[in-house]
Amino acid sequence: RRRMEECVDGDYQTFKSKDGAYVREHFFNSPELKAMVANWSDDDIWRLNRGGHDPHKVYAAYHAAVNHAGQPTVILAKTIKGYGMGEAGEAQNITHQQKKMGTTSLRAFRDRFRLPLSDAQVDKLEYINPGADAPEIQYMRERRMALGGFLPQRRQKAEPLEVPPLSAFDAQLKASGEGREFSTTMAFVRMLGTLAKDKKVGKHVVPIVADESRTFGMEGMFRSLGIWSSVGQNYTPQDHGELMFYKESKDGQILQEGITESGAMASWIAAATSYSTHGVQMMPFFIYYSMFGFQRFGDLAWAAGDQRARGFLLGGTSGRTTLNGEGLQHEDGHSHIQSALVPNCISYDPTFSYEVAVILQDGLRRMYREQEDVFYYLTLLNENYAHP
Repeated sequence: RRRMEECVDGDYQTFKSKDGAYVREHFFNSPELKAMVANWSDDDIWRLNRGGHDPHKVYAAYHAAVNHAGQPTVILAKTIKGYGMGEAGEAQNITHQQKKMGTTSLRAFRDRFRLPLSDAQVDKLEYINPGADAPEIQYMRERRMALGGFLPQRRQKAEPLEVPPLSAFDAQLKASGEGREFSTTMAFVRMLGTLAKDKKVGKHVVPIVADESRTFGMEGMFRSLGIWSSVGQNYTPQDHGELMFYKESKDGQILQEGITESGAMASWIAAATSYSTHGVQMMPFFIYYSMFGFQRFGDLAWAAGDQRARGFLLGGTSGRTTLNGEGLQHEDGHSHIQSALVPNCISYDPTFSYEVAVILQDGLRRMYREQEDVFYYLTLLNENYAHP
């Protein structure tokens, strides 16, 4: 064991690029080690395998991983670069650029792994087909079916959702009233609350925040929806005595990501493509400071378009009239330049509450009832004013 820990990766690569005699001389290089293999031939030494190529050890490792619960598992497999290629590239630095193997190397590969191919079949590069009834084929098919089918495969349609009519947002369609002012951000949050309470689509709503939810006035959802945590709430929140305390739970519906727009966008894409990957439509609403959106995760937004994602991106605190206390870095008036570059991103910069309601309902209809491959981007303000 001490000798194995003394050797670095470069040593192990060199050993396998040579032969058994070289390994005897350079690995078993002390009297004690030489005595261990004194009765071994060079071929015996050469057949010493790495754990990552030992089917028994690999099986044992995966068996332990599959049966381990409660935490992630990491398997470290020690392997040989170009394993099985022999002189054509095994353990050589040029292996990653090796595109072809000659007839002699292919026949050596066949002999080494005892493949049931004749010389003529090797020369023609024929595939081995064990047959549909072979145990390994049946096993692989069973596993693929358990995972939902073969890849590449795209489900373009899922069960359509019965989205609420425009009248469900009647409060946002009306004027704010004399002396009453609010922001379009607040109007959206109220609509989101209406959706979350809807008996038909509420369980499909996925609110995602890449900062403190209270920034957008979403604390009212903490108690009713809960913030998702894989371990639940294992501490007493500072505000537990308040009505809208910070409630975490294993079945929470809000994804509170912290300040990681890219991580939140990854969660959004997962939910926005669930109709294809899982056959279940989800309604992700990712709200964030608009200055920290497309300017930060633009490539992911393009990838979302490629993947035909469906959902809503909400650029909060946009505009150039408020939030100067946090500096000009928040003064977004140009994020639509980036969003316009994504062909299937439908972008809006609404001013009034009724506009937000109409746009939101239109997006719900197009994406979840008609199942169009688009996603919506709305910029929202935090300036309070009267709404017609």
